[in-house]
Parts: sequence; structure tokens; C-alpha cells
Amino acid sequence: MYARRRRAYFLMMGGCLVLFISSWAFVRLWSIPAAISMCVIAMVIPPVAAIVANRKGPEDRWWDDPPPDPRQRTGKENPANPANPANPANPANPTGDPESDEWWDELDGRKRRR
Repeated sequence: MYARRRRAYFLMMGGCLVLFISSWAFVRLWSIPAAISMCVIAMVIPPVAAIVANRKGPEDRWWDDPPPDPRQRTGKENPANPANPANPANPANPTGDPESDEWWDELDGRKRRR
């Protein structure tokens, strides 16, 4: 099933390129409104091709996938993370270079210049 979706994606994207290139290569010589309408149709094809290629099929058992492990989340996603910039009680670990730490603190607005 995956091969059929991939083939459909490439056919749709190939059709998009054919429409776009042919519209401005030779169709514009006969009719500019037809060339513009071909480009509009070519503009709609890529999102449709992405939807077709990424949809789940009946053989995809996505409901059997285990839930994500919350311990693997980082940054703003995990409020218990000590390096979380949104948690002021636990600032990020210093880099070990005092000059660099001061510079980053100034950029982050932690220490205001006087």
C-alpha cells in the first residue's frame, strides 16, 4: 500500500510540474487566462499530494504504538526539566565560561546592565 501512495504522490507532483512548465512555455502564447488557470491548478496539487501520501491506511496500526515517554521531553514541553528556560527556579546549567555565561544572561534578560 505504501508503494501505491508513493507512486500516486510522484505522479501528482509530476503532473504539477508538467502543468506549470507547459502553461508558461507554450500555452501562454495562445491564452494567458488558460495559462494562469493551469498554474492555479498546479498550485493546488502539492498539498493534495502530501495528504494522499501521508494518510494512514487500513494496514497501519497506529493505535498499537506505545505512548511517548514523558522523560524524553525537553525544554518547554517538560516543566520538571531543570534546564527549562520557562522555570526560573531552575536556571539552565552554566557553560563553565564566566564571560560567556554573563553574555548569555544579558541576552536572556536575567541580569540587567546598570
